[in-house]
Amino acid sequence: MGRHDEQVVFVRHALPGERVRVLVTEQTKRFLRGDAVEVLEASADRVEPPCPSAGPGKCGGCDWQHASLEAQRAIKARVVTEQLRRIAGIERDVVVEELPGTPDGLGWRTRVRFAMDAQGSPGLRKHRSHELQLIDDCPIAHPEVNRLGVTHLEWPGIAEVEAVTSAVTADTALIVTPSAAKMPLLPTPEASTAVLRRFKGGRTQPVKGKRGIRERVAGREWRVSAGAFWQVHPAAAETLTAAVLDALEPKPGETALDLYCGAGLFAGALAEVVGPEGRVMGVEGQADAVRDAQHNLRDLPQAKIERGDVAGRLREWADLRADIAVLDPPRAGVGPEVVQSLANLRLRRVAYVSCDPATLSRDIASFLELGYRLVDLRAFDAFPMTHHVECVAVLERATKRS
Repeated sequence: MGRHDEQVVFVRHALPGERVRVLVTEQTKRFLRGDAVEVLEASADRVEPPCPSAGPGKCGGCDWQHASLEAQRAIKARVVTEQLRRIAGIERDVVVEELPGTPDGLGWRTRVRFAMDAQGSPGLRKHRSHELQLIDDCPIAHPEVNRLGVTHLEWPGIAEVEAVTSAVTADTALIVTPSAAKMPLLPTPEASTAVLRRFKGGRTQPVKGKRGIRERVAGREWRVSAGAFWQVHPAAAETLTAAVLDALEPKPGETALDLYCGAGLFAGALAEVVGPEGRVMGVEGQADAVRDAQHNLRDLPQAKIERGDVAGRLREWADLRADIAVLDPPRAGVGPEVVQSLANLRLRRVAYVSCDPATLSRDIASFLELGYRLVDLRAFDAFPMTHHVECVAVLERATKRS
């Protein structure tokens, strides 16, 4: 971030402390956006981007390939720290932890969505644009994603292709979105894979092979529909599950809530700890994910997964006696109504999993106003080469003494 004539300038492809020449790409009344097209004085943290499609005016997927991984994590830590201070009024030093398995920050993304140009050639969208950067392979994509060869084929009549692979099994899938109502003839991928069609609204239908893929986390196998949510870094699901269990310290016989539960990852881990004397109640809005969760937890009768809106379901549960909860909402966060409902339940502890430090800090501030305190916050580099960071905040109902 820089300034020009008292106006804030958000500059991509630069690093703190650098002197650069900036091409303005967007102007509003309050700020400018721009690209660093020439580096006049480089930071010691600057490195050569590993991808030829990374840089000004090119692919918008990777923000920080020009920074060392250590610098990326340090900047992400500063972002989380500043958001906590500015929005929630909390002073806390944050360390962004490296996830195992990708020491060079490449080959981790297990889901990649490609868009097609008018001729059916695949690429990735440029930053804040519908224009495409045509590519050969994506260096941050998982090797099994690249092995499908989406970028080596032509896809006439197709608007998008999402390539999905399991982090630990050989399962792969392609989700194709036709540009018209009629499904065109598809090219043959370079590796055997399931193929699904995505309809307007997000519903998917198998065209070839299975509907989803298998994952293995916390000693269990998980069925995940190809279009449903799952962490994209191979080590993220296992790491976050362990972090949530450490945060909540569940006890046998307790009642736990898993809100925005997806395929039931956290619900399953909690159900095994609270045991048959306890119970876990999960809520998820996406139909495929609900079916996955119910299938995945069918051997755990103490875990019940329901489809619905979290805020609405919490209104129904106003008299529920619960002990702990884990939240893993979309980027928009949970909002004040959900926070108020959870505070009314007088939960002992809440683990809040978030990929957006700003909305996380906003919701933490709401919890603080309602008698909770932040007892821990861990941050994980689940998206190397990008500005995104995954956090797990631990909130505890304050006693009079504390």
